[in-house]
Amino acid sequence: MSQDSIAAGHLAGASSNVGRGLWSSRWAFFLAATGSAVGLGNIWKFPYITGENGGGAFVLVYLACILVIGIPLLMAEVMIGRRGRANPEGAMAALARQAGASRHWRILGSVAVLTGFLILSFYAVVAGWAVAYAPAAAMGEFAGLDGERSGALFGAMLGDPWKLAGFGTLVLLVTLGIVALGVREGLERALRFMMPGLFLLLLVLVGYAATTGHFGAALHFLFDADFSKLSAQSVLVALGHAFFTLSLASGAMMVYGSYLPAGTSIARTAIMVALADTGVALLAGLAIFPLVFANGLEPGAGPGLIFVTLPIAFGQMPLGQLVGGLFFVMLAIAALTSAISLSEPTISWLSEKFGIGRLKAVLLSGVALWLLSLGTVLSFNAWSEFTLFGKTFFDCLDYLTTNLLMPLGGLGTVLFTGWVLSRDSVQEALGLDQPRLFKLWWQVLRWVTPLGILVVFLHTLGLFG
Repeated sequence: MSQDSIAAGHLAGASSNVGRGLWSSRWAFFLAATGSAVGLGNIWKFPYITGENGGGAFVLVYLACILVIGIPLLMAEVMIGRRGRANPEGAMAALARQAGASRHWRILGSVAVLTGFLILSFYAVVAGWAVAYAPAAAMGEFAGLDGERSGALFGAMLGDPWKLAGFGTLVLLVTLGIVALGVREGLERALRFMMPGLFLLLLVLVGYAATTGHFGAALHFLFDADFSKLSAQSVLVALGHAFFTLSLASGAMMVYGSYLPAGTSIARTAIMVALADTGVALLAGLAIFPLVFANGLEPGAGPGLIFVTLPIAFGQMPLGQLVGGLFFVMLAIAALTSAISLSEPTISWLSEKFGIGRLKAVLLSGVALWLLSLGTVLSFNAWSEFTLFGKTFFDCLDYLTTNLLMPLGGLGTVLFTGWVLSRDSVQEALGLDQPRLFKLWWQVLRWVTPLGILVVFLHTLGLFG
């Protein structure tokens, strides 16, 4: 038995490991972690923020931010999960005990679990938009749309609470149904199908986009770096997206790391996940921008790019029903893989904290998530006039998680890893046996990553930039 396995058993204790599964291989963890990272942010948000911030130069800055924020924090979260072999709260508590640190560090794990739970409550509703648009595109409902009619179509969906609740409930049922089956039979089996399917659909769409005659313009837009178009605001946006894109500070990567077999290289796998996540984002740009340019639409159309602008293109192009249907199926799969990862920390926490079975934990969390999701549903229609500090229920949840809990949780995690845990224990847990690489990662984690996250935090609060 390896030292890491012995340490894990000692740290987490026998009780917290009862009934815990493990990924069958590094490949299974890679698919799961990539599925967690790849979501609406890659296919929905990345293309439009690239469009808004000048294209290629923004992409280069974004990649640099992934290196100094995304990868170091991802490695830290996976390391904590595997070392602690428990849910985020239990793992943080176990490592704090080993380091002789305050037991209050476990609060970081509790915050991560809460963050993932709150995000999933509204993420499921937004994911439902993609599920609703897939059959609409396939049945030709986008034919002949102009900007006004496309906006009205999207507005009508948001204004229908029954439709929003129905599709959001469907997302939750599928998500929790998969998670209820366990690590290997549920999570791993589903992700082994969904992730290759997502990549295949994305490649098919990129192949179609290459036939539009505007693929060269998309390549130029995405990869030609014109730094005159880059502003300080663009750098801040790149920093923020690098932090949020990898599903960090939501408990997902910690709990997925807790299922990672000993001996698997955390550093190598984390880099592979970051590369795959970024690759999907860039491929999404190559699938979307040729269609946008071919139809004379605006690449910097903002959040409406996917649900308002692209349906116009799908309604005008040859094979638009097929391409549009495939696109929204792909978007729904990406959303579902992230939803699965967001649900797992809560279920793991309930099971281990209260000693209940996995199915009972799924049912309890499912009822609570569904009830909370109704607040998001009603925020777009019946409750749209009811606000707190000028924000709807949905806006409040989004602000709380994105602007407060995630940056603070990420900052706490890097400080805990870099300043509370001993250097030797972290190096051993990572399994990084190349001293120079570890030293580089260690210094970046201790100094550069906290500074970057702090900048993100201040920027999201509107206090910087």
